[in-house]
Amino acid sequence: MDQWVDALLGFVGSIDPLTRTLLAGLAMLLETSVLLGLLVPGDTVVIIAALAIEEWPWWLALIGATLAGAIAGESIGFAIGRWLGPRIERWLGRRWPKAALRWARTERYLSRRGGIAIFLSRFLPVAHSLVPLIAGASRMPYRRFLAWTIPACLLWGTAYATAGWLAGGTYRELADRLHGAGYVMVAVIGVFVVGVYLVKRLLSRLEARHLEDDEPAAAERDAAERDARPVDAPSRDERTT
Repeated sequence: MDQWVDALLGFVGSIDPLTRTLLAGLAMLLETSVLLGLLVPGDTVVIIAALAIEEWPWWLALIGATLAGAIAGESIGFAIGRWLGPRIERWLGRRWPKAALRWARTERYLSRRGGIAIFLSRFLPVAHSLVPLIAGASRMPYRRFLAWTIPACLLWGTAYATAGWLAGGTYRELADRLHGAGYVMVAVIGVFVVGVYLVKRLLSRLEARHLEDDEPAAAERDAAERDARPVDAPSRDERTT
């Protein structure tokens, strides 16, 4: 294990720190842009880049790069949603029904939860790629969008950069004194990944009710209203026309 870890840290450490930091920021931009978050493992890139950090200024630089990349990526998604949101929704409805359903659920979630949905979506599967698009399509003010997404991106970037930095630093401290120090590094990352997974699962369960479709309840309410209304009374739709 130690040999594999040495090889990994040697490769990552051979990359210029500035280049390494910029690549992490670029990965975050791609990870948060539109639906590329489903393909680009930005979190993995950030952790690997953080493994080679030996001085705290580069830790701060990595957090800054991930924050800038995440904000840029989500801003791109917001702008695309503002310009093309309705067209994207119609296209999904015709060509990709399952994605259209996901879009509708996320749109419902954003309308119910407002700004907190933007913050929490950073930690929810799939939603973190769709929410910027839908927020733009809903005509939400960009300043309000930023006010909620910046703290979430900062928390996310700090957590991943810190986990990688601590894991790499722990290995370097123990490598000369403990055989199998690589297992300790892997364990540190593993505990962090499991913790992130559990937090995401908890948030998903807590927020699930806000993603549910309430159309059945609405249909039952309309049926009850029809049963209680006199035969010659106008319906709700007739009253509004």
